[in-house]
Amino acid sequence: MKKSVQSIITKVKARQILDSRGILTIEVDIHTNKGMFRASVPSGDSSGMYEAVELRDGDKGVYLGNSVAKAVKNINDKISEALVGMDPTLQSQIDQAMIDLDKTEKKAELGANAILPVSIAACKAGAAGAGI
Repeated sequence: MKKSVQSIITKVKARQILDSRGILTIEVDIHTNKGMFRASVPSGDSSGMYEAVELRDGDKGVYLGNSVAKAVKNINDKISEALVGMDPTLQSQIDQAMIDLDKTEKKAELGANAILPVSIAACKAGAAGAGI
């Protein structure tokens, strides 16, 4: 009987991309010993009072203030550091690590636009790690 190797996150890397509407958003690659898993999310169009906060740079001289370089930096520095070494099959622990790292109710510190694509890429990595 072949023993399976536990899946481990080895690298988290993010970049700015354009979504289908031509608006900057974030694309994330999560690397594990099982492969590389990618996710991106379009920017939100609505903004209700209970909605999580999308982190934009706000510098009108760069992409009319729509750059997401701060959120990308949060992924590449803070989120990456927290997740490398974790098992991607433990989705709730990954999500909780990011919630704990942010510490705000509406995800204003890291940005919901940083947390969501990482969570989706981790979900894909976890599915591969579980063989599904």
